[in-house]
Amino acid sequence: MLKADKRIIRSRESSGERFSRLAALREQVFHVNDLANLWDIRKASTLHMTLSRYVAQGLLFRIQKGLYSIKKPADLHPYLIGLKALHGSAYISCETVLFEAGVISQPPRSVSIVSGVSRRFALAGYDYRSRKLADEFLFNDAGVHTRDGIRMADLPRAVADTLYFNPKKHFDVPSAVDWDAVRDIVRAIGYPSSIMKGYDHTK
Repeated sequence: MLKADKRIIRSRESSGERFSRLAALREQVFHVNDLANLWDIRKASTLHMTLSRYVAQGLLFRIQKGLYSIKKPADLHPYLIGLKALHGSAYISCETVLFEAGVISQPPRSVSIVSGVSRRFALAGYDYRSRKLADEFLFNDAGVHTRDGIRMADLPRAVADTLYFNPKKHFDVPSAVDWDAVRDIVRAIGYPSSIMKGYDHTK
């Protein structure tokens, strides 16, 4: 009986209480299942009705089916949107990081992500490319850092990732890379040392 009472109480929570729960998580983007679990809403119809009401009231914003945010999509960082859309272990890497660091001069056409899936997609006005990385490498966090909820590779990790996917990749400004740090990352992750073959001269 006590458990039933708790469910009734939870189901009658005010909007303020529900959004207090969201605020406590310090997250900006949520999947529909996350919201269902957080608010303990088991019926799909009830959840749909609740979310529709909050969207109409401007309390939540629908990014795509099953993905909501507490901010307007235009006010969210595009990196965060792409990572959340994949709903799994993922981080920003490769061309996006290389361009920001000035290692390549051509702006990438899409935000580069490394994750457990291979996919190209567009969302909220941005283009994304996710490269699939085996779990044994993906879950190794060497050189991956989190800031403001965004997981992102540092430059040595991004170079290592890029060479893993394309050992013949051309870098416009190789002098901007700490190649000793890249070798350390390659060893730490367990990437084949052969991916560094084209840059042995940097020893």
